[in-house]
Amino acid sequence: KAFNMQTYKLHALGDYVSSIKMFGTTDSYTTQIGELAHRLLKRFYQSTNKQDPSKQLAKQERRRTRIRRLQESGNTKDNRPAGSPLPLEAHHCLSSYPGIIINLACFLEEHRGDPAVANFIPKIKDHILSRLLGLEYDGDERDFTDVERNDVRFINNLNGVFQPKRFQINYTTYDVRRDQDTLKPGNGSTVMMLSRESSASAHPFWYARVLGAFCINILHVGPNARNRSPQYMEVLWVRWFGVVPQYRWGFREGRLPKIGFVPNSPAAFGFLDPSLVIRACHLIPAFADHRTNDLLRHGPSAARLPGEVDDWASFYVNM
Repeated sequence: KAFNMQTYKLHALGDYVSSIKMFGTTDSYTTQIGELAHRLLKRFYQSTNKQDPSKQLAKQERRRTRIRRLQESGNTKDNRPAGSPLPLEAHHCLSSYPGIIINLACFLEEHRGDPAVANFIPKIKDHILSRLLGLEYDGDERDFTDVERNDVRFINNLNGVFQPKRFQINYTTYDVRRDQDTLKPGNGSTVMMLSRESSASAHPFWYARVLGAFCINILHVGPNARNRSPQYMEVLWVRWFGVVPQYRWGFREGRLPKIGFVPNSPAAFGFLDPSLVIRACHLIPAFADHRTNDLLRHGPSAARLPGEVDDWASFYVNM
């Protein structure tokens, strides 16, 4: 085949550098956006009378855009139906639908003696106080005094705590694309966040099982209060995982990361700010390690799914 200088790709070589600077590398964007927009116009075209279609298409597009902007600006409360996507501008959403109003005090009374709810109120107050005071999260909740904890007042005395049943997270994939995870707190959902450890051998991420999500109206009083108005706090109740010691993983070893529940201790359960979550993650039970009662006492628990009385000893983090 003879060389042809009239081929466009040869003349476009001089524009490669400026195009990459403007749009990024070719694996960072896709032509699907334009193709999907073309399909939208085709759908609009079916609604025209085929007379002067350009003007009618423009009107339909403007109408659709205005409706979308009104919905985004005027609807601050999340009443979206189940399964609807989360707006791209938001990091996460603890949806108001579906959800239930619970009496948290009654919930704790029903699970009295369960290690998962030990010191529940002091822990959640420590977590909320750390956020209210703007303290940087390093993985260890600061222990406040009883006097400082009393500065956090639960409106309605925990009688009307909202418990969302849907947790959506926007995140960026490894190939620089947008994606979204939808979780059901309390149904075995697992999330990951950046590790706060700085040692050279530290694992890059922390993992936690989401036992529940709570939206609580609180008042912060006392001399250290920055805002004395009622505030709306979103909190995730979690059971922490730890990396299995002496286990080597990675592409060179050809093995997935391996984690397990932190053994029953004050650090095994805690609370997490939803804004720190990166995304959900998929765990695969390490079947060869079997199930165990060493991490939490045998029997039903708020930290386990209904019907479970023990835990898998460890899990692989699917990548």
